[in-house]
Amino acid sequence: QVQLVESGGGLVQPGGSLRLSCAASGFTFKDYYMSWVRQAPGKRPEWVAGLAPSGITALYKGSVEGRFTISRDNTKDTLWLQMNSLNPDDTARYFCARGPELNYHTFGQGTQVTVSS
Repeated sequence: QVQLVESGGGLVQPGGSLRLSCAASGFTFKDYYMSWVRQAPGKRPEWVAGLAPSGITALYKGSVEGRFTISRDNTKDTLWLQMNSLNPDDTARYFCARGPELNYHTFGQGTQVTVSS
């Protein structure tokens, strides 16, 4: 079955950085558009970034563009999200997702990112 296992979250001070990882299995990773989505307590999930199967074309939510970078290694079935200049508004549970912004599916437990001084 499809599995997406996220890791790399934690507590970081404002202005800090984190790198999230997602290990995929159970499907042909290289054939799928992949995304990162996040959900803050009491809020609806929001799409953050997406990357085409080729790894070349990336899209970002406006508030993270220039700070976050999505990347993938199709030989390792792994997706990453490099997050720089983090601020408290980035606090959320982050999920790796299969699919683009308007049609994604999450399969894992996510990883918690908390930005606080």
